[in-house]
Amino acid sequence: MTGNAVFKAIVDEAEVYKYYSDGEWRKSSSGKSVPIINPTTRKPQYKVQACTQEEVNQVMEAATSAQKSWAKTPLWKRAELLHKAAAILKEHKAPIADFLVKEIAKPAKDAVTEVVRSGDLISYTAEEGVRILGEGKFLVSDSFPGNERSKYCLTSKIPLGVVLAIPPFNYPVNLAVSKIAPALIAGNALVLKPPTQGAVAALHMVHCFHLAGFPKGLISCITGKGSEIGDFLTMHPLVKCISFTGGDTGAAISKKAGMIPLQMELGGKDACIVLEDADLDLVAANIIKGGFSYSGQRCTAVKVVLVMVSVADALVEKVNTKVEKLTVGPPEEDCDITPVVSESSANFIEGLVVDAKQKGATFCQEYKREGNLIWPLLLDHVRPDMRIAWEEPFGPVLPVIRINSVEEGIHHCNASNFGLQGCVFTRDINKAIMISDAMETGTVQINSAPARGPDHFPFQGLKDSGIGSQGITNSINMMTKIKSTVINLPSPSYTMG
Repeated sequence: MTGNAVFKAIVDEAEVYKYYSDGEWRKSSSGKSVPIINPTTRKPQYKVQACTQEEVNQVMEAATSAQKSWAKTPLWKRAELLHKAAAILKEHKAPIADFLVKEIAKPAKDAVTEVVRSGDLISYTAEEGVRILGEGKFLVSDSFPGNERSKYCLTSKIPLGVVLAIPPFNYPVNLAVSKIAPALIAGNALVLKPPTQGAVAALHMVHCFHLAGFPKGLISCITGKGSEIGDFLTMHPLVKCISFTGGDTGAAISKKAGMIPLQMELGGKDACIVLEDADLDLVAANIIKGGFSYSGQRCTAVKVVLVMVSVADALVEKVNTKVEKLTVGPPEEDCDITPVVSESSANFIEGLVVDAKQKGATFCQEYKREGNLIWPLLLDHVRPDMRIAWEEPFGPVLPVIRINSVEEGIHHCNASNFGLQGCVFTRDINKAIMISDAMETGTVQINSAPARGPDHFPFQGLKDSGIGSQGITNSINMMTKIKSTVINLPSPSYTMG
């Protein structure tokens, strides 16, 4: 069932995947499991342990103990183990990718790409961590008015303690390691709570860290029902930092977490503003790539197209031509459009479509759905009174709003509660920069669709899209604190002239 003998330790005789605690794969004392539904078949595919609150306590205590020793581990050794984990992960990309196909209906080639990209992210983090954490600052007191050079200040970065990582279903491996690797190189312990859909792929990824030889207790992976252990995890007194990627749950976590650093990405309604001078072939290609890849189930997907009226007909025609060429079907066949993750997601998307239909949107394709599989749909002549103009569908349905001015497009973008990313298409770089400055989003892409990567780029959201900034360097810095040591000299001291 695991697809590879290397992973046989992580599943029990009843074919329930174990959780990882204190360096061992364990069965929960609850005797219960959580089913994982295959989005394509809509039938149970796997089961994971339903861990208890007491098991959460045990994980946290082991992590706290292991972190104290890990913080004393030489930086080069931490990096060496991360490089080893990256190599093991990439070596076993095929079986892990297969779980992504079955758990979250990710097209096969994209699933392999996610695992390889994750290995590369771990290695880059190891190298970047050595550079960032290997440097400190030396300050002298006489740079501030009224002081002589009688104090020397040495600053360095120290770990926070136990980091709780909660990734989303759509990138359960990549967005997990984007939290795990920075936490570990910085000297923290890491507790992973994977999403239910994607948990088995995440457990296999964790086993790669286990095989690399990290100390017992330093990395843990706990599975279970959010209703039973979710709040208990996020409010646990031993957690010193939370890195979360997901939806509305993040806002609730932020209110309950207390005075600890938070790193959160909570979704987007990424706007694509198209000016009259834009290269429409380039725009159409990026709308297809940005709006429909992985069936639109990406936080950085193009979620609304704001196009100048004068070029709207031409752009819609070009996009429709490309939509017709998208393949629709099961992820095993590497189709462009695969089933969305759950029936509830499909129902939500359908609700947006029905609302747009009732309010007069133009359907460029016939709406078609079979189970969780929704055919790609471009909605033209969408108006601000339609839900699809504001809500994030997380599916292959894309609204087009025709605008009469750049200001109208910027206004719509900024009126959204979200502010993750956006993009602007124009040949005039001056206009592009001015529009970028006016858009209230964490990132603006010029002449390209929104995207989180490369993974070392800063990635952050404004407003309801999140707290803090991600990207390898930013994550390392967020998962550390500054420690200062001040040397007080008996008398002012100056270097020789």
